[in-house]
Amino acid sequence: MAAAAGAAAAAGLWSEVNRCGQNGDFARALKSVNKILQINKDDVTALQCKVVCLIQNGNFKEALGVINTHTKVLTSDVIAFEKAYCEYRLNRIESALKTIQSASQQTDKLKELYGQVLYRLERYDDCLAAYRDLIRNSQDEYEEERKTNLSAVVAAQSTWEKVVPEDLGLREATYELCYNSACALIGQGKLHEAMKKLQKAEELCRQSLSEDSDATEEDIEAELAIIHGQMAYIMQLQGRTEDALQLYNQIIKLKPTDVGLLAVIANNIITINKDQNVFDSKKKVKLTNAEGVEHKLSKKQLQAIEFNKALLAMYTNQAEQCRKLSASLQSQSPEHLLPVLIQAAQLCREKQHAKAVGLLQDFAEQHPANAAEIKLTMAQLKIAQGSVTKACMILRSIEELQHKPGMVSALVTMYSHEEDIDSAIEPKSPVHLSLIREAANFKLKHGRKKEAISDLEELWKQNPKDVHTLAQLISAYSLVDPEKAKVYPFNGDTMSLKVDVDALENSHGATYVRKKAGKLTGDNQQKEQGQGEVKKKKKKKKGKLPKNYDPKVTPDPERWLPMRERSYYRGRKKGKKKDQVGKGTQGSTTTGSSELDASRTASSPPTSPRPGSGAAVSATSNVIPPRHQKPAGAPATKKKQQQKKKKGAKGGWPLLWSNLAQTLP
Repeated sequence: MAAAAGAAAAAGLWSEVNRCGQNGDFARALKSVNKILQINKDDVTALQCKVVCLIQNGNFKEALGVINTHTKVLTSDVIAFEKAYCEYRLNRIESALKTIQSASQQTDKLKELYGQVLYRLERYDDCLAAYRDLIRNSQDEYEEERKTNLSAVVAAQSTWEKVVPEDLGLREATYELCYNSACALIGQGKLHEAMKKLQKAEELCRQSLSEDSDATEEDIEAELAIIHGQMAYIMQLQGRTEDALQLYNQIIKLKPTDVGLLAVIANNIITINKDQNVFDSKKKVKLTNAEGVEHKLSKKQLQAIEFNKALLAMYTNQAEQCRKLSASLQSQSPEHLLPVLIQAAQLCREKQHAKAVGLLQDFAEQHPANAAEIKLTMAQLKIAQGSVTKACMILRSIEELQHKPGMVSALVTMYSHEEDIDSAIEPKSPVHLSLIREAANFKLKHGRKKEAISDLEELWKQNPKDVHTLAQLISAYSLVDPEKAKVYPFNGDTMSLKVDVDALENSHGATYVRKKAGKLTGDNQQKEQGQGEVKKKKKKKKGKLPKNYDPKVTPDPERWLPMRERSYYRGRKKGKKKDQVGKGTQGSTTTGSSELDASRTASSPPTSPRPGSGAAVSATSNVIPPRHQKPAGAPATKKKQQQKKKKGAKGGWPLLWSNLAQTLP
């Protein structure tokens, strides 16, 4: 009798569960399922229903706990999808992959989840194959979503793996497909075409959401935030930083719920600020530390954010934080260049140049593939220390760049400071003729004509038909030995340019024709001779000397420069203010007229620059050249020196600030 009553109660509860499930009331359905389990705790169907209700209510951890508690009843064949889905939503991606692969039967639901898991693991090739198989073998109402995911995979390959995307032949009828297509174009560097795609995506998004009567303008703007963020990223890549910054800030004001989008935008604002406006950057960096960001972004995005955090710590003089972040990055990616460069830059800011060079040297020995980039940085440090010769030795040790035109040109320039330009070119190395000519030009420019002639002769021996080299050689000889310029000896032969000047001047296309000299008459001949005698007697006038000229005293070599630009100028002596001397009648003020001039006060520079303004330290400000400046007082000069000191106090050298792109998952 009791068993019959229990069966009747269970039947009523199952009817309640079915009705609540159809209505979407999973909280009430869960209560009925729990009552059924009180009657029979090992009811497989009831346990499955409980797991589904918990998943629908968002209680993934509790649902996974029920599955793990009843492993004898809920085997992997029965509940593999629900278990893998809970692990996926709890960001246990590796565990979800193992659960899917261990299932005996691969259902369509498991294949869909398998594609999502592969995308999160950034296994884009396998993910692309999985979605192609799904689209080929499925025919239901979710086909558009699968095509969207397929386009997202192609966009990720183009952005992060620099793979040229293939044409999938998808009709871009939705804003998601247009957005992913734009991301793929950005990965190829086609920014103009990508911007057009994003504009089309924005139009389709507005059109789609406007058809929903429940969607408000705020909902539409929130949905458009990711599209606008990508538009701002394109503007930033195009150099339109002001427009990009304005659009980034508009998105942040909307307070979107996507923490990944906020982190990317905050990072890109930091890359625009760089070492300026660090107060704003320190506020924005907090958005990159939000909970769940690590599950929303790709590994390369997270890595770039960490790089920029380390750079920001360096520029805000947080040395310990900078070292901690760069060391963490180096442990994660031992072969990556940036962590080592950041550490070296921080050491240089601390005036530990030798330690920085040693750090770079160790990295170059451990990673020979990146040795060229590291050695270039080491050479830069040596030049900054004034060790030009050591810098040249480092540059010459880079074998893969040894004979590049840029490298040889740099060595020629650097060796010129050490008066050893010939060391830049090895005699037995296959250096191109143009590089030798460049060295000869350099020697001619600096007055080393005989050495330049030697180089030009070597060029002429290698290519006797080179008219340009011959012209340079004759020009050089004309400065040293004009006779040799007329007849140039080469290997014992005598070379001369056999040109009939008279025939050339009288030719049809000549712009100047020399008039034939007629026979001079007696009067004309005497007149010409008289003019010649007059010209011989004419003497050059001596220049006027200053009144206080003393022939025993050597003239000042800086006498042509204004007084303020001479090396011995020390400014006006302090304490001798003539306009403060008491003059005039008793009771008159001693204040100078310049202090009461309101126009001068208004135009004087502020004592401290406003935050975000680059006027005080901008390298592109409209500065008047010293020779065109009007005389100014000592305070103005002091202010200018203070500004220059502030500009050069940052230290280090420019490093990469990574920009990020956001793609739909």
